[in-house]
Amino acid sequence: MAEARVSLARLRDFITLALTRLGLPAADAQIVGGLMAQAELQGSDGHGVIRLLPYARRIRAGGINLMPDIKVLQERPGMALLDGDNAMGHLVMQRAAQLAIDKARTCGIAWVGSRLSNHAGPASLYARMPMAHDMIGLYFAVGNANHLPPWGGLDMLLSTNPIAVAVPAGAEPPVVLDMATTVAAYGKVKAKAQRGEQMPIGWMIDRLGQPLTDPKRAEEGFLMPIGGYKGYGLALIVGLLAGTLNGAAMGSEVIDFNHDDTTTTNTGQAIMAIDLSAFGDVAGFKARVDQLVRELRASERLPGVERIWLPGEQSHERREANQRDGIPIGAGLLQQLDAFAAELGIPRLQAP
Repeated sequence: MAEARVSLARLRDFITLALTRLGLPAADAQIVGGLMAQAELQGSDGHGVIRLLPYARRIRAGGINLMPDIKVLQERPGMALLDGDNAMGHLVMQRAAQLAIDKARTCGIAWVGSRLSNHAGPASLYARMPMAHDMIGLYFAVGNANHLPPWGGLDMLLSTNPIAVAVPAGAEPPVVLDMATTVAAYGKVKAKAQRGEQMPIGWMIDRLGQPLTDPKRAEEGFLMPIGGYKGYGLALIVGLLAGTLNGAAMGSEVIDFNHDDTTTTNTGQAIMAIDLSAFGDVAGFKARVDQLVRELRASERLPGVERIWLPGEQSHERREANQRDGIPIGAGLLQQLDAFAAELGIPRLQAP
């Protein structure tokens, strides 16, 4: 079986139908399916349809609440704290993003945290949402399994704890930074294993401090933080903001959702929206972003460097290419999805 390319609409509908068969209400399945397909569209393949089978396993084991009451626990004009009621994380974070956007219209800046959520896909999905309203978006989360020890230690007490920032531009693509606080997100390790590829040196080390490049042996080691001890510090701070502040899991409280399908993960996340109009002229801001982007791109390059990239440019190009040519789905994953479709009694992702 060869790699396939499928349209965004086909992928969204496939995921939505699968989630509906698993018991999600139709409206909720449509939201989650749409966001998972958007993850694939932008090239975040470690957080897209590859997650469907693990989600299904957890749903079937009773680890996800399919009829949640997502509600506000604490609220002031510029902030709110959501109780996700153990819902699919995509539902919780879409609600959090919309609430932050609504509040930022009044306050200029708004912060919404959540607890009792679950894995919600790539961070940039939610950081990007405020941009449609001429706002800057920031997103923080505690990862759903610990893969990082404190600097110099061996006990894995921290996760990849991602951060994303999305800044609107004018004629240029938006500046979108989406990164784990580790050199690679664990989803990328899973994607490498799925495709039968090796990891680059520097992603992981084993418990003796030696490079670990086989993604199928990932549990024998741990991820490396970006920038050494600075990345460890950043992972800790993100966890404090997204987890501890919200009353969500952090440290040894984090549940490894790769191996435990029944225990409530109590995942913590947070999103901030900054209304550009609160700081001045929106068009003027976007024009200045464009100017800076072009200045950086046109700056002198090191020998052998063909192009200077801005954060988010490559995912922007992947988004346009995948919209035009279809979203690539690897042969191994496609085979698993075909078997899953047969099990659920739904049409295959790729028509025969």
